[in-house]
Amino acid sequence: MQFIYGLVFTLLALVAGCSDNERPQAALSIEEVADGIYVHVGKHEPVDSEASDDVANIGFIVGSDCVAVIDTGGSVEIGRDLEQTIRATTDTPICYVIDTHVHYDHILGNQAFQKHDDVEFIGHAELADAIAGNRQFFIEQFPQYLGDKPQDAIIPPGRLVDERLTLDLGGRQLELRAWPSGHTSSDLTIYDKQTRTLWAADLLFMERIPALDASLKGWLAIMDELETIPAERVVPGHGPAVADWPQALADQRRYLTTLLEQTRAAIDDGLFLDTAMDNVASEEAAKWQLADQHHRRNVSRAYRELEWE
Repeated sequence: MQFIYGLVFTLLALVAGCSDNERPQAALSIEEVADGIYVHVGKHEPVDSEASDDVANIGFIVGSDCVAVIDTGGSVEIGRDLEQTIRATTDTPICYVIDTHVHYDHILGNQAFQKHDDVEFIGHAELADAIAGNRQFFIEQFPQYLGDKPQDAIIPPGRLVDERLTLDLGGRQLELRAWPSGHTSSDLTIYDKQTRTLWAADLLFMERIPALDASLKGWLAIMDELETIPAERVVPGHGPAVADWPQALADQRRYLTTLLEQTRAAIDDGLFLDTAMDNVASEEAAKWQLADQHHRRNVSRAYRELEWE
């Protein structure tokens, strides 16, 4: 009898030990788009919706030694959910958080990763200044996404990329590349050599309309250069988790090219900005989700860029 009681106690202890060591449940849905590359797909929601902190494609890449997080979402809560999802997927240490550009929906989850003592936050050479310039805007516009201490929740990169940077995750290398002004002034892409996967972030929009925040001509030039990257697949900043490369560029190129050509024509014809915003590239814009949120603003930015060329 003593043996039986001892055996039962031992089994209970083993079960309890296994329970303590179980990984957490994933808090976000993820898709493995290539070996070791995981993407959480953001929703197509306007910025004033209750779900606007979960609208960007974010995720992580796992090597044998390190995990690199790529964008952290639009709130501290989404960042925590991503961190929990990573821990539910792998025990590999999180070494890097890569911010692809300044927009809130990609970076406001950074604080969730500060708990990892050795994590390094990485971004474009212009990103730290861009975040500093937008800090008060983020605090005023998105207080609900910044937790109890909004001033402490916005984390800039500590390591800046001027042109290119290679990160070794152990068994796989990531090539980070900083781009001139296009979608924003702080765009960064990540290329995984092992799987030939390009993480284009917001330099590529699919399904929802591209949002122009810097230079239309610059963005089109970047797309031409992006197309030379020998990738097989691409992760866009918004849209499906993955798409074939370079075919995925077609719709965005058509919209941005039409925006460029028709804005130039409107300026040449002497159209005022308000009239141009109602007419330029309207047929192309209608093919995209959330066009009513961004298209008129895109025309305005394009008009101001091209007005004095």
